Formats: sequence, structure tokens, C-alpha cells
Amino acid sequence: MDHSSRLELINWLVGQSLTGSPENDILRGFCERCRAAGVELSRGLGFIDTLHPIFEGRGFRWSDRPSNESDTFEYGSTNEGEALQNWRRSTFHHMLEKGHDELAIDLTDCSQFHFSMIPELAEKGHKHVLAFVHRFGEAGTLGQMDCFYSYWATRRDGGFNELQMAALRDLVPALAMAIKSAQQVDIVRTLGRVYLGRDASEQVLRGRISRGVTEKINAVLWFSDLRGSTAISESISPDEIIPFLNDYAEASIEAIHDAGGDVLKLIGDGVLAIFTGADMALARRAALRAEHRFRLNMSGLNARRAHQGRPVTSAYVGLHVGEVFYGNIGSEERLDFTVVGPAVNEVSRIASMCRSVDRELLASAEFCEGLDDEARRYLVSTGRYALRGIGRAQDLYTLDPDIAASAAVAGGYENYLAN
Repeated sequence: MDHSSRLELINWLVGQSLTGSPENDILRGFCERCRAAGVELSRGLGFIDTLHPIFEGRGFRWSDRPSNESDTFEYGSTNEGEALQNWRRSTFHHMLEKGHDELAIDLTDCSQFHFSMIPELAEKGHKHVLAFVHRFGEAGTLGQMDCFYSYWATRRDGGFNELQMAALRDLVPALAMAIKSAQQVDIVRTLGRVYLGRDASEQVLRGRISRGVTEKINAVLWFSDLRGSTAISESISPDEIIPFLNDYAEASIEAIHDAGGDVLKLIGDGVLAIFTGADMALARRAALRAEHRFRLNMSGLNARRAHQGRPVTSAYVGLHVGEVFYGNIGSEERLDFTVVGPAVNEVSRIASMCRSVDRELLASAEFCEGLDDEARRYLVSTGRYALRGIGRAQDLYTLDPDIAASAAVAGGYENYLAN
């Protein structure tokens, strides 16, 4: 590969990075352009640790022959168990341990190497491997994302020649920079979704980050909290409290997201969420669908926890509809993207009334008035109440007890939610 071809490929990588192309497309384009310029690649693989609550990192691969392998993969923690053993048998662990940035392996005589990937590559006809570890500086590290790992194989008799290896030494750092840039964008989006919520994250990433930038919206408001959580927390060991809260938070968040809602805040064992849309009747139905799914999730969760001898509980849910301000609230140094307004206070008061009237769901009159006729027949009034801090009394509604008592009524309610 001559100097002009290398410069052309580096410029292409920079362009892909600037336009935000997916990492698997970047790797594929890189390998195809290397081959076209005379570097006879037969396989390329790169991976990078990231900052994500579920998986440790993400990898990308390319092959010169058709394969049922995915060109993108994610991997979990390599800190324990089989994953740790596999990592310790890898070429890259060896390179980190020995302080190597580069390692060339002749696959036609590789008996001296005992790395996990080597036998498989040799069996598939590859003749030579060149592996790299490109380390990031301290200022360029995010979490465990401190290196870009890659290896490159060829089926060429005699393996890579010196010119081909020199080309890869020049080009792979530019590829690493493009992959790192794409991963940094992914990390920002992930952190936004995880800590702000799905819609709030999109709002912030579109540039709505100034203090006081809010909009007035109509929303269905959800507030839920766990039944008896304080007593349970006092009765279990400290290291059980967080798993307890996490289990029930997951049950609620999964239900809300599945129904199209957005979780805005986790407040201890409480969850504040909103359901929005042009048709508020559909938003109300989505909230009821989330509440139903939440109960199903808790039923399965309680069965598992009870089987493990761990404490179980239920939850109170309050539903309301109102006009709220949605946006950035706080100081210049610490902002929260959330909803504020009297309706937010009201929905939390409605949820707290569940204990007094011994109902797991309470909905406001405003919520019920916007439902269609079919939905309203599944809700019954529990009476008229004055809520603490709210200047007017109102009727509060709950699900008709017949839903729990009659399979036919329960089936009708589930059909309504599903349609």
C-alpha cells in the first residue's frame, strides 16, 4: 500500500468518524479498502471496553468469507468465572501483561503460543496474525475504556510482508480513533437514557441544556412507591436493601417503558413517570397498561423471591392528568430535567392515599374523565377525599374488584388494554 492509498484511507476514516457512521460499517469499509490497496486481509476484529450498566464492552468483526457470525457483539464482565479465564488465555491479556503494543504470530508454526483464538484461526486457513493494543491516555479514558484491541489475519502464503505490516501500523491507530469517537457518542447516549430517562435524554442531547428552558405540556402522571418498604429495610441486612429496591424498580420501569412511558425520577423506592402524546386518551390507556404489567411483573418477582426466602412486597400507584412544566430545573452547576407543577404534587398525594383506603391503585377524577366509556366501566369510585396540601376535595377511583374476582371480567379488561 503506497503513501497515497494510506492517506486516502485515513481521510476516509476521519470522514466516517465526523459523520457518525456505525462502528461495524467503519470496520468493514476499512478492511475492504485495505484489500483493494494490496493488504490481503482475511479477517479483522476490534473491540473496546465501554461505560454501560449491563455489558463491559463491544466488539466488531469482518471476514473475507460468508459467515453466520454477527458483525457486532457485546460482552459482559471479564472479572470472574469463565469469562475471566477466557480473557487470561487471550492474546491481548498476554500483551498487556508483557507491555507489548504489537504481536505477530505465524499460524503455520504456532505451537509455542497457547492463546485461545490461535487454533481456530489456523484451522480456518489463516496464515498470519498481527495483533495491536492501542492505549489511551489518562485524559482520554472513560471508565474501563482505556484501550482499543484489534487483530488482523491473512491467508497469504508467507503471511503479511513488511510493507503490509507497516501499512497496518500506520492505519490502525486512525481506525482506533474513529471507533473510540463512535463509542464516546454511544456512552453519552447511554448515560443520558440511564440517568435522565429516554425522552429527557433526547431533549438534552438536542441542545436543551439551559436552566429555565421548559415547556408546558399535558401529561398523564404516574407515581408509585413500595408497600411497607421502610419496615422491610429495617428487618433485612444492609447488603440486601439495594437488591430489594433494584428488583422492584426494574419491575416498574420495565412496565412503564413497555407501555411507552418515560421514567423521570427514582426517589428512594418511589418512581415518577409520564405518559404523553397527541391523544391523551391513549396516554391514559398506556398508563393503565403499565400498571397492569407492573402487577404481573411483581407477581413473578414475588414468586422468585419467596422461593429464595427473601422478603416480598407490593406497590401503590397513583395516576393523574395535568399541565406541567417539563424541562431544566436547578442551578447553573446542577440541573435536573423533570416535570414540576401542582399536578406533580397531586399525583404523589394520590399515591399516598392508597394506604388510607387500602387500594393498590388510585386514579384522579381528571384521569378517569378522559377515558372512553369502555375503560370507565372498569374503574369505581372509592369516595371523595381532601388531599394533604391540595385545596380541593375530589373523587378517587380504583379498579373494579370484579377484575380480580371474575376471569371473564379480567379477560375483558386485558383485551381493552391490549387493543
